[in-house]
Amino acid sequence: QVQLVESGGGLVQPGGSLRLSCAASGSMSSISTMGWYRQAPGKQRELVARMHSGGQINYADSLRGRFTISRDNAKNTVYLQMNSLRPEDTAVYFCYAATANRVYWGQGTQVTVSS
Repeated sequence: QVQLVESGGGLVQPGGSLRLSCAASGSMSSISTMGWYRQAPGKQRELVARMHSGGQINYADSLRGRFTISRDNAKNTVYLQMNSLRPEDTAVYFCYAATANRVYWGQGTQVTVSS
């Protein structure tokens, strides 16, 4: 079992920045990939970024250069730094962790980009 707790969402003006955190606990050694998805109202959930246990990182093409995923192994925490935010980045952001057998999801954190 893996538990995920997200934090860091909120309201930000266009052009601003936010950093999301995802603290993981449980069977950490079983995790192969951690990352972030987002879901905007009326849209499907889409991949934002993911980090594999070997260090490989993938980003959604449209977000590369503005968003950065990182991790702190000592804290079992994955971060998503979001810069130059746009209104279209408004969504619920979900942290996930994948093992060989299943995918675990956090509860989601709302990010709203608006003036």
